[in-house]
Amino acid sequence: MSIIKSLFALLLSLLLFGCNQQTSGAVDVHWDRDSCERCRMLLSDRYFSAQVRYSDAQQRSQVKLFDDIGCAVIWLKDKPWSDASNTEIWVTEEGSGRWLNAHRAYYRQGARSPMGYGLAAVTTATTDTLDYHAAVAHIFSREAEYANHSTHAVGMK
Repeated sequence: MSIIKSLFALLLSLLLFGCNQQTSGAVDVHWDRDSCERCRMLLSDRYFSAQVRYSDAQQRSQVKLFDDIGCAVIWLKDKPWSDASNTEIWVTEEGSGRWLNAHRAYYRQGARSPMGYGLAAVTTATTDTLDYHAAVAHIFSREAEYANHSTHAVGMK
């Protein structure tokens, strides 16, 4: 009888540990196979990608991938959990490709990023870098500029 109890305990622990899902931090990206949640381009550039981790309605941890910090910020804008304490944004560092917490990173302007927002994440602030909140304002400014050009180009203005 104790063998059956031991096997049951082992099976139960395997089930519990096997279902343990990562709930924070960046996930591994399948480069050139995973696509951006917003624009559907493949994630190819290891120096400009982003991830958003959030909890869905069932409180399960979900991760969405993006090819540019601009796509992540714009996609996140209208989500009801965008300001939740457990929502995380991760960006890859220019030059190394390692994942950085987007709120703690600084952003160098003038980079040739995949979607043209022109921001590269770095770890050190300089006189030329933006903090996260200034980077978000920059992204929405660029997005408004793109919207004006696209409607003007098709005669809608």
